[in-house]
Amino acid sequence: MGKLQVLPAQLANMIAAGEVVGRPSSVVKELMENAVDAGASSISVIIGDAGRTLVKVIDNGCGMSPEDALLCFERHATSKISSPEDLNRILTFGFRGEALASIAAVADITLKTRREQDEVGSQVTVGAFGSREQSECSTPKGTSIEVRNLFYNTPARRKFLKSDNVELKHIIEEFTHVALTRPEIAFTLTHNGRDIYVLKKAKSLKFRVMDLLGSSVTGDIVEIENSTAAVRISGFVGRPQSARKTLGNQFFFVNGRYFRSPYFHKAVMNAYAEMMPEGLTPTYLLFLEVDPESVDVNISPTKTEMKFAEDSVIFQALYASVRETLGRNSFGDSIDFDTEGAIEMPQLGKSFEAYRPSDIAPAPEFDPSYNPFEPSPSREGSAAPGFNGSDYVHKSENYGVLFEQKTLPSQQCLILAGKYILTPTAGGLLTVNVRRARTRILYERMLRVLRGSDHFSQMSMFPVEVQIGAAQMPLIEENIELLTDLGFGIAPFGTDSISISALPEGYACDELSVRDCVAELLQILDEGHHSLPEMMQATLARRFAELGAAQSGTLRTPFEATRLLDELFACENSELTPSGKRISLVTSMDEIEKKF
Repeated sequence: MGKLQVLPAQLANMIAAGEVVGRPSSVVKELMENAVDAGASSISVIIGDAGRTLVKVIDNGCGMSPEDALLCFERHATSKISSPEDLNRILTFGFRGEALASIAAVADITLKTRREQDEVGSQVTVGAFGSREQSECSTPKGTSIEVRNLFYNTPARRKFLKSDNVELKHIIEEFTHVALTRPEIAFTLTHNGRDIYVLKKAKSLKFRVMDLLGSSVTGDIVEIENSTAAVRISGFVGRPQSARKTLGNQFFFVNGRYFRSPYFHKAVMNAYAEMMPEGLTPTYLLFLEVDPESVDVNISPTKTEMKFAEDSVIFQALYASVRETLGRNSFGDSIDFDTEGAIEMPQLGKSFEAYRPSDIAPAPEFDPSYNPFEPSPSREGSAAPGFNGSDYVHKSENYGVLFEQKTLPSQQCLILAGKYILTPTAGGLLTVNVRRARTRILYERMLRVLRGSDHFSQMSMFPVEVQIGAAQMPLIEENIELLTDLGFGIAPFGTDSISISALPEGYACDELSVRDCVAELLQILDEGHHSLPEMMQATLARRFAELGAAQSGTLRTPFEATRLLDELFACENSELTPSGKRISLVTSMDEIEKKF
């Protein structure tokens, strides 16, 4: 007897689910795309416990017949393709018929659906081992799919899920990808009874962008529009000065489908060359329209990777379009002589000379003999009871004492360009890099906080509201206790914003610096460290310390310099930064004398 055997259908579906259903957000993506393909004008997504216990999608689309409602759970059951040629003309989201079969293999599903011409709907329940039950039901036109207990029969897969806040973040991202492509559809997203998004049909794509990403994003983007023989490009690109280190608002879509492309991302970044500092990434939402036969959307189960027949041509078109748009909006090297719509300066009339201000300034009047410290007869009579003018003059003689220079600390310090501290030592001259010294001090202080042996003192400031987007809110909520211990006073403010009321000591607190700090903060928290606890603590402490040192103001007084040196030499390691860079340098007397 041979060793080969054909796998049972349920086991084959469970294996396929590993490719299609990686986490709850994958279920949200597949069900939302099915709803869009069904022609829905309204789609509601209801989530329970970040998708672990419930993912429910309700649409008002075309619905299914009782026969199709039962058949849709069969693997490769689809209405989108019927011949090999159809694979070259795919314009819908789904087409392979794997989604529902894969989801049903690792979860409990209840489907309710009804077509407009049917009097009653059909309900299908899929349970353990692929068992199915069908019955009639009362339900509105459209389809409702309820997915419960995801990965209940694959506990190993369930253990790989992250925290609720992380999984919810991924769900919001997938929701955003679909909602951005269909501004004409109303969407809602609810988690544990709380509305995250309630999106009405948008008048235009920019209104949908504003609803999803916030007014702070729409205020920093400009429209892009261009067409070539190979591709039509539309959407928005961000202003170079609004670029950030985070990679949160970069989107590519082709024929209405979201996809990722490091190759095309490089084309966009090249277009921004020399317009922004290295390491920053601009916002962009770019919609590509190409011939369906020139793109292959079937190279991965999740359909987020694409192959283009003319990828190099599209690369060049993207680069040229973004560069031209930035130049046209005065963000790059471009001269525009078009004066249409420009404001014209008014012409001065003949009577203007009559109103011209005199070129001769009026001479000031003053009494050169007036002495404010000598009482005058006019003031003596009006002096308050007990006032003695001579006493006032006597005390004024010591006026300069108030402003005499304080004695320098015992340790003489010289500050060079606000970046270095120079101080004499027994062996020569010590030079300390201020930013690196602050990094080491903050690193050891934050490491003590993370290990529970210290707390950061917070400084009060006027609250600053920062819009971070709904997708980033779970990240903040998950780490709110850690941020509080580190000295950040952060509180949620609505569904997509936070209020900053305090920062750790040494951080800059003006509004622009706070916003930059939040962007860095989100990047640090989003890195997702998977190392040992000790290594994770060290990495977080290093990143927060580098952020704090970069935010710190310029060193100005010898007193501040002395205090910084005292804190540095109290550190366990005062010679190197957490990343191994030298903090100080000693120049010996011999080396100094050799220079002369």
